[in-house]
Amino acid sequence: MKDLFVLLLCAAIACALPIGSEKGEEEKLNLIQKYLEKYYHFTSDGKPVLRWKGNSPIAKKIKEMQKFMGLQVTGNLDSNTLETIQKPRCGNPDVGQFAFFARKPKWGKKDLTYRILNYTPDMNRADVDREIEKAFKVWSQVTPLTFEKVPEGDADIMISFAAREHGDFNSFDGPGGTVAHAYAPNTGIGGDAHFDEDEDWTTGLQGSNLFFVAAHEFGHSLGLFHSDDPNALMFPVYQYTQHSKNILSGDDIEGIQQLYGAPSNPPQDPEERDESKEPIRPTSPVLSSACEPHLTFDAVTTFRGEIMFFKDKHFWRKHLQYTEIELNLISSFWSFLPSGVDAVSENNDKDEIFVFKGNQYWAVKGDSKLPGYPKYIHSLGFPADVKKIDAALFDANGKRTYYFTSDRYWSFDETSRTLDKKPKKITDDFPGVEGTVDAAFQYKGLFYFFSGTNQYEFDPKGKRVTRITKANSWFPC
Repeated sequence: MKDLFVLLLCAAIACALPIGSEKGEEEKLNLIQKYLEKYYHFTSDGKPVLRWKGNSPIAKKIKEMQKFMGLQVTGNLDSNTLETIQKPRCGNPDVGQFAFFARKPKWGKKDLTYRILNYTPDMNRADVDREIEKAFKVWSQVTPLTFEKVPEGDADIMISFAAREHGDFNSFDGPGGTVAHAYAPNTGIGGDAHFDEDEDWTTGLQGSNLFFVAAHEFGHSLGLFHSDDPNALMFPVYQYTQHSKNILSGDDIEGIQQLYGAPSNPPQDPEERDESKEPIRPTSPVLSSACEPHLTFDAVTTFRGEIMFFKDKHFWRKHLQYTEIELNLISSFWSFLPSGVDAVSENNDKDEIFVFKGNQYWAVKGDSKLPGYPKYIHSLGFPADVKKIDAALFDANGKRTYYFTSDRYWSFDETSRTLDKKPKKITDDFPGVEGTVDAAFQYKGLFYFFSGTNQYEFDPKGKRVTRITKANSWFPC
């Protein structure tokens, strides 16, 4: 009998305690040990881990988990790591980068059927039907797959609501634990999705949103495993924050199209699109992510004549003499850098870039980390209440670097290596730039500020915004 892979969505750790509570060292060690045993194949022969060294097996597993979750890789049980392992998440083990089940199981046909065996009393039957149909449409829009609901008999994907033990040797655990699970493509139970009836199923932000959970589960039913992209639908942590049909990231699209290919025709349903959105079908995996209408960036910087746009674990390279763009993993260029950086700036005079995440920063020259880094941002002169940098911009004309945090900015004199004693309001010195500055860089004397999906072109001499465009307007979309 072939191995079946159970995917458990949003399995909260039963013994997890609030971060703010007093937790003894023994409880912390027990918590991380159980987490690593469940999600990272850590084995301890049933013995509790009381302490460890930097090169011990558990330290290596902690580093593996930290890298996957986009945390600073230390091998220590720091506060960020403790907070992360106590978040509701999927119960299936994690793997690096974008991964599939062993042997990459997939359906050998394009037209699939599904059947809803029973309904939750939490929602109207019509609402359940609609949310399930929407969840399947998430995947049919970016593949050649079709999904047809059948009222009776066998179907490729059987959908049911059940509590506790429900006949598949993977019992649910009551309210607040495992939310759902599904099986990889196969015969029999393969592809089926089960939802925990003890959860509060809803169409909104409260409780468990059926559309989001079902879309995640159906990704598993089609053969996808978890992604380490925090913005991906297939990221293991349950994090639905808004009503949206366009919940797939470029990572999700690239993964599912590796299994089934792209759709032969873009969607034509006017309810799925508006005039500001491009068709979901991309021209290439690179553009599929770069041309998303709601794309935002973590950081943007110039780099040796190119512009780099950072997003989660990737960055796009744009050479201004060419139309094409290139997508790369941050780790493939700078293995020592974390994913999900907060800010990046280039000092053209020194041919160095500075990368910020959390309360630390790295100095990079080419593909090498400069000695002595990372350092804490407070070594630059920031007060203790500054926990992170939102964006950084090097002004080559003024020989200053501007650091943006919330609604303020700080000015750093690169010649004297001193930071202004007090910050200034962004709106005072950069009028017309609205919202929090997510990223910024200078090009040909102009400043470019990114806030959400908008980009503000700013003339520092005239002190005015000269143009507002989409954040990804540099891409050939």
